[in-house]
Amino acid sequence: MTGVAKSTIAKALEMLTAPAGLNAQLAAVTEGAQEALAEVSARQVMAQNVAVDVAERSSEVLYPAVQVYCERLVNSQREKFRAFSGKAHMAVEVRFSQDRLEGIEDRLRGYVDAVTLVLERNQGDWGAGMFYGGGYEVAFGPVKRGGRNFVQSAKVTFAVEVSRS
Repeated sequence: MTGVAKSTIAKALEMLTAPAGLNAQLAAVTEGAQEALAEVSARQVMAQNVAVDVAERSSEVLYPAVQVYCERLVNSQREKFRAFSGKAHMAVEVRFSQDRLEGIEDRLRGYVDAVTLVLERNQGDWGAGMFYGGGYEVAFGPVKRGGRNFVQSAKVTFAVEVSRS
């Protein structure tokens, strides 16, 4: 089953870092706005599930940070005689930090909007037995101490149907 998680994470990372991915959608989200959001480098998009405080103690964290991971796999065996036939429950966690409290949530929402636009533009067949139907859920966390003084995160969760022999 680890191959299922690894391949869905790899595909989500590929979509986010593609030329039409996160940075292109950031440009679309901030078009006409007074202040543009900073682009996200490939180094800021990681395949890992690490808490904010652990990440900041273990290495230098560049904000905004985007973490992609598989929260859980459900092999429901809807297709008999398949090794895996079920869902990969995925998460894209976006963390934003700045030195003042004002505007932190607005900027975080801009990055989350860009992530959801990437998902919306990639509905359908992802290849290799993966299919994304288009639904997602966003949960915003509270502002905490950390990063450049304050840090806030939001988690976008979605399910990918996977069918593997």
